[in-house]
Amino acid sequence: MSRKKVFAISGSTRASSTNLNLLKAIARLAEDKFSISVFDGLADLPHFNPDHDNDNPPKEVLAFRNQLRECDGILICTPEYAMGVPGTLKNAIDWTVSSMEFAHKPTALITASTSGQKGHLSLVETLKVIEADITDETQLVISFARTKINHDCQVTDEKTLGEINLLIDAFDKLISNVKSK
Repeated sequence: MSRKKVFAISGSTRASSTNLNLLKAIARLAEDKFSISVFDGLADLPHFNPDHDNDNPPKEVLAFRNQLRECDGILICTPEYAMGVPGTLKNAIDWTVSSMEFAHKPTALITASTSGQKGHLSLVETLKVIEADITDETQLVISFARTKINHDCQVTDEKTLGEINLLIDAFDKLISNVKSK
């Protein structure tokens, strides 16, 4: 069976962020199930402007939307900034509201931050409004993430590793269920 195509988005624009390291760790942990492509253009997306959200959006937006359409599932790993969703991530999602790339798309969300609870809840509500296919099993909050994921892209905390593996299995099943419909 071929690996499922997963489009991964780090909510941090930092070059070697904990969230990017976590995406790389997941890519290794799930390499038998997923082919993970990490989006590197989050900071390049223009500020959302409804006047430009039409049949001819900016080329960066068009490329982002196409990658979302072509994948089997979306994996978001994000920090929490000021108790909320990072602005660049929210901006990217705003560009998909009218074009509906998230609608009925299997989605997994990991908030890896110092705390993460408030930003996570906010982003889950946004994903539900845009009809992303997200379940309780495809969500995870990793508090104090910097102490659990190292710079070598390894999950060093056994409990967190177990939770990530459960999320990977749930995400795999969710994608399989959607693909079989």
